[in-house]
Amino acid sequence: MALTPEIEAQIQRYYHAERWRIGTIAAQLHVHRDSVARVLAQAGLPALGPARRPSAIDPYLPFILETLAQFPRLRAARLYDMVKDRGYPGRPDHFRHLIARHRPRPKAEAFLRLRTLPGEQMQVDWGHFGHLKIGRARRPLMGFVAVLSWSRQTFLRFYLGAYMENFLRGHVGAFAAWGGCPRVALYDNLKSAVLERHGQTIRFHPTILALSGRYRFEPRPVAVARGNEKGRVERTIRFIRDSFWAGRTFTDLDDLNAQAHAWVIARAGERRCPEDQTLSVNEAFAQERTRLLTLPADAFPTDEVKAVSAGKTPYVRFDLNDYSIPHTCVARTLTVVATLDEVRILDGQTVIATHSRSFDSRQQIEIPEHIATLVQHKHQASAHRSTDHLVQAVPASRELLTQAAQRGEPLGRTVRALTDLLARYGVTELTAAMTEALQRGVPHPNAVRLALERRRQAQAAPPPLAVSLPEHVKRRDVPVRPHDLDGYDQLMEDQHDDQ
Repeated sequence: MALTPEIEAQIQRYYHAERWRIGTIAAQLHVHRDSVARVLAQAGLPALGPARRPSAIDPYLPFILETLAQFPRLRAARLYDMVKDRGYPGRPDHFRHLIARHRPRPKAEAFLRLRTLPGEQMQVDWGHFGHLKIGRARRPLMGFVAVLSWSRQTFLRFYLGAYMENFLRGHVGAFAAWGGCPRVALYDNLKSAVLERHGQTIRFHPTILALSGRYRFEPRPVAVARGNEKGRVERTIRFIRDSFWAGRTFTDLDDLNAQAHAWVIARAGERRCPEDQTLSVNEAFAQERTRLLTLPADAFPTDEVKAVSAGKTPYVRFDLNDYSIPHTCVARTLTVVATLDEVRILDGQTVIATHSRSFDSRQQIEIPEHIATLVQHKHQASAHRSTDHLVQAVPASRELLTQAAQRGEPLGRTVRALTDLLARYGVTELTAAMTEALQRGVPHPNAVRLALERRRQAQAAPPPLAVSLPEHVKRRDVPVRPHDLDGYDQLMEDQHDDQ
């Protein structure tokens, strides 16, 4: 609380005329003793009270002041340990109070008012506006802000994240909205603009250099810890938080950007231009627009390009979601090229899939044809496996299937029927029944079934029962095709001849 002139006069009178102590004055006037001491120090009058009593810290003050001059931010706890090792007998709490009086205060720094010419400079920065919930995803909501330094014309666009592609989209969108480009772009030391900095040596991000080469502007970072050099964009972000963002409601990101565009034209554009109070920002921008650099014919590409690996399933992972691909493209490295609305997947230079982009999380975005084609392919592969199993177990079935195909019989149904008969009657009976059906010239599963039934009745055997076995047992009992052993006999004869 600021002291009134009456109280300050009373403090000086009580101290110099009545010879009251500082503590007595503070208690009687209900103010802090430090406030009393400050008033007396600012008055510049000599103290007529008792002389300051010697303190135990006095012998150590030269060392303390020298150490604080070299290390102004050194903590009092560490300084107390250093002084105590040198013989200081006081307690740490009182020492901390004394050090607060002697710690050097930073000097106030004066800044020049920076002025720019129309069309000369813009200032760019990100503003963080919390997070946006989209389905199961929680994404950061970042505001890209660009301000023309002379007219204060503002470009505001919200994105889901401050990564490089959105940084580029903000630049391209600002240049398109302004119909031109300023000669200098002033940045904070963002990683999107400055990769490394040692003193005056600066290594820019190569993508920013490519962008500046396309639009012919100079990227220029401000000095470290010099936020005042880009105060126009800093104040604009604060103005956006207070005038636009506070209490704002919106349905989605597109609605928020539409409201931001309307606010830039109306509320932000109608305020007075600081460089010329007779003009509004919109009127000043109309004059500055003619000084901007002409835009190139082609805008700078801002698509996200990422190499992705497709596994055994027909999907690739991109930005927290899975996008379907043709089953013929699995188990290889593909390329994703994404805009804010569309995701394209390329195999080399060929586009193999195009999807609408989702900013949700853990979603499967599918093209129905991709899954249907894979299911059909699996069914065909299953039929081929059944045919191979049947031919391996019963070689005679190859001729029967060939004649059945020539007669137009559906092979899939024929193979399934014969496989079921194989499981019920066994290899020996099925081989004999197939041979009989072929001799009769009827290559059909029903003819094989009738032949099996006649053989069973002739043998007076009970009807066979199908037994469902586990898959590992079926694989274990797969018939093994016998091989000719004459080669082994020839090998043994050669060994006897050598002996």
